[in-house]
Amino acid sequence: DADKQRLQSNQHYLKNLAKVESIIWLNTGDEAPESATALVGEMKILIPMAGLIDKDAELARLSKEITKLEGDIQRTKGKLANESFVSKAPEAVVQKEKDRLAEIESALANLSEQKKKIEAL
Repeated sequence: DADKQRLQSNQHYLKNLAKVESIIWLNTGDEAPESATALVGEMKILIPMAGLIDKDAELARLSKEITKLEGDIQRTKGKLANESFVSKAPEAVVQKEKDRLAEIESALANLSEQKKKIEAL
């Protein structure tokens, strides 16, 4: 909610900088248009694609980001599977890695879903 509040308070500037007519806030569960997606904190920024983006370029960008996240997941899982790390590191550090893994997996799921939607266009 802090992200949303900050963006809403700067909505005028965002509209001018992005050269958009309007900014619409969707609630969780609302149907989103086919869009290019970026993550800001826990918030997804959706830019409707109808006639605006190059489908192949967006698929390439998503594939690159997905590959990066998959590598991050493997590295983090490897670290958490390392008994030496888990037993010697402070619990807060281990928990931070577990939280990071959950965040990366969530981002990967979001981007994979977006890629499927764009492929279907």
